[in-house]
Amino acid sequence: QVQLAESGGGSVQAGGSLRLSCVASGATPSDVCMGWFRQAPGKTREGVAGTDRDGSTAVADDVRGRFTISKDNAKNTLYLQMDNLKPEDTAVYYCATYICGTTQFKSWGQGTQVTVSS
Repeated sequence: QVQLAESGGGSVQAGGSLRLSCVASGATPSDVCMGWFRQAPGKTREGVAGTDRDGSTAVADDVRGRFTISKDNAKNTLYLQMDNLKPEDTAVYYCATYICGTTQFKSWGQGTQVTVSS
């Protein structure tokens, strides 16, 4: 099972930027994709951005145009560039692997806190 480790969280003011990284302990099989999820206090975990088998990416409606997901296969690393952050983006951000095109999760990282102040 691939182990995941996130980094890059922190505290920023509204309008600021952060770049999250998720390093996988090894290469993922071709049918396994990676994505970012977040959980705010008192709320359920939600998807933020993800990859698909063909390398395409998708982001949630509420972060589209502000967040960008990318993957460096050579480094087994997934990134989430977050720009124009808003207080409502405050959450613990998790990296996860899953069977592409499904919600069958394979592994989760420990999470990294992102706090955006107004």
